Amino acid sequence: MDTTKAEFKASYGLSSQLPERDRAEIVFSGRSNAGKSSLINKLCNRKSLARVSSTPGKTATINFYTVGGVYLVDLPGYGYAKVAQGERQRWDKLINSYFERGRRCALLVQLLDSRHAPSADDEMMLEYLAHHEVPFIAALTKADKLKKSQYAETAARFAEICAPYGCRGVVLTSADNGYGIPELRDVLDQFLAEG
Repeated sequence: MDTTKAEFKASYGLSSQLPERDRAEIVFSGRSNAGKSSLINKLCNRKSLARVSSTPGKTATINFYTVGGVYLVDLPGYGYAKVAQGERQRWDKLINSYFERGRRCALLVQLLDSRHAPSADDEMMLEYLAHHEVPFIAALTKADKLKKSQYAETAARFAEICAPYGCRGVVLTSADNGYGIPELRDVLDQFLAEG
């Protein structure tokens, strides 16, 4: 997968608008402030492919990006308290309908902040993925905020936390300095080759 050739396809606010299921999809999930857009930009070596907002909860749509014969799919961030209840319900429905429509999800990349234990919302998402048997890996974000001596211990701790949910692997990353991005690309290529 040549991530340097990524292009924005479209944003969808309703499940009925989603494009044809004609190719494998790699899905990115995480809390509103998890840094999904920043990670997608770093992964694709682009500064503004995915719109980064300083306001958490800004992504209220499912955003699709074309990378060769694959879609990168950015789900709306979850767990942001300042969003109106009606809007949160729309987001929930949108995310649920994505999975219930039999999309060709080759792999889901679940973003988790490497500095903190998973939040209650993160745990709910992990349970959701396990229940629906969605293949996923955990991308631990903000590695640049850790000491290098903490890297191995942090990755091992999260691997232990995520294993009961069926996690297929843990990659420590930083959208700031690029740490772990080549490894993440390799993991994505491996799952696409297997699929």
